[in-house]
Amino acid sequence: MAAPRELIYRALEEGRNKLLEHEAYEFLEAYELPVPKFSLAASEEEAVSAAERIGYPVVLKIVSPDIVHKSDVGGVKVNISSEEEVRKWFGTIMLNVKSRAPTARVTGILVQEMVPQDLEVIVGSTRDPLFGPVVMFGLGGIFVEVLRDVSLRITPITEYDAEEMLREIKSASILRGYRGAPPRDRRAIVDIILKVGKLMEEVPEVTDVDLNPIMVFPEGKGAKIADARILLKRV
Repeated sequence: MAAPRELIYRALEEGRNKLLEHEAYEFLEAYELPVPKFSLAASEEEAVSAAERIGYPVVLKIVSPDIVHKSDVGGVKVNISSEEEVRKWFGTIMLNVKSRAPTARVTGILVQEMVPQDLEVIVGSTRDPLFGPVVMFGLGGIFVEVLRDVSLRITPITEYDAEEMLREIKSASILRGYRGAPPRDRRAIVDIILKVGKLMEEVPEVTDVDLNPIMVFPEGKGAKIADARILLKRV
């Protein structure tokens, strides 16, 4: 696994302002954030080997510096549960991309653990020109898209700050357990918020972090990032 700075410098040297998805996971893994099991595959055989190692079901995603919305070019397939399906969809995704984005450079296909569906939350960060790194937390889906139910803090963030972020959103009762649903692992969310704040302070080249969605499991079961985006700027 490449060191965090090495990943950043390589991307910037290649003229990219964004880590590719497998690079983003490697970067987050270095900060001990809960990323899914993943592997970059350059061939069908590598994809099959990765899927067997990761364990079914898996997700296949095209990896390209030129493709922003993978689903728009048929570059994503979820819930793949066998070697035969991996082979089928590896070829299908490659053909889809060649047809719909013929000039796109393709790095490979990401084979990723299918993260179990659960309560979705978002943790993100950006660099405000006046205040510096600002970290955001909110519930996923309609809560963030329509209701804008989020909380914000300027770094450095303490454990108390992170816990307060969880308490102050309007939909906080869902995290505590609501209408028979179990309480969620708030400790796991606090840990993610603190680590995102830390990486933003330590790596000035990172301008934005978007961890969306993060699946939060019942109390004591942790959380796992299902998708990640990291934007960069030379400093």
